[in-house]
Amino acid sequence: MASRHSAAFLIRPVLLVAALLAATWALSPDRAQAQRHPSSPELKKLPEPPAKLPKVGADRGRGLDFLFGALKAAPDDASAKHVEARIWALWAQTSSDTTALLMTRSKAALDAGNTAVALKLLDSVVKLRPDYLEGWNRRATVYYLQNDYDRSLHDIEQVLVREPRHFGALAGLGMIMQELGDDKRALDAYRKALAVNPHLDKVPDLVKTLTEKVEGRDI
Repeated sequence: MASRHSAAFLIRPVLLVAALLAATWALSPDRAQAQRHPSSPELKKLPEPPAKLPKVGADRGRGLDFLFGALKAAPDDASAKHVEARIWALWAQTSSDTTALLMTRSKAALDAGNTAVALKLLDSVVKLRPDYLEGWNRRATVYYLQNDYDRSLHDIEQVLVREPRHFGALAGLGMIMQELGDDKRALDAYRKALAVNPHLDKVPDLVKTLTEKVEGRDI
């Protein structure tokens, strides 16, 4: 009996993935288009990892502390982007083949504009691996694209509890606060993001604009 229960336990994740992937294949292009959110990704886009991440390699042993130090010390944007990609690679790393597959399929669904399927897949990632911060981060992005700021903020909080230096989540927090009209909290979030990663795209300009708006111009 013990071996039968063990086998059932091992099979469940596989069956779950199969069912979720079947849902993605069952949706026709027309149906996927109908579920596309009207907001354009070009107009609403949270910081995200590059399309192709570098191999973790030696960074696994050096760890994030080393990379964050290198990120702050980067002499130019090109060097910073190289280190930033290595940080994203460590964040994306998972020892679970199931999690990796679900994340890959969720990205494909999101790229196709099918947020409903992307959310189902990410719900499973969060449930299976609650300590995997990129599951929370990716789902926060999907909620943000749907203008569901409450759920997006909840997931961003989960990311920052696990990794307070997550500059993508911090910048995302700033964007949501700014859209909600809370410029003071938006400015605070952007400043924290820049303290971690001084080379973030567009964030320095946002900090400058909001500083003048919240704190006034220097006399």
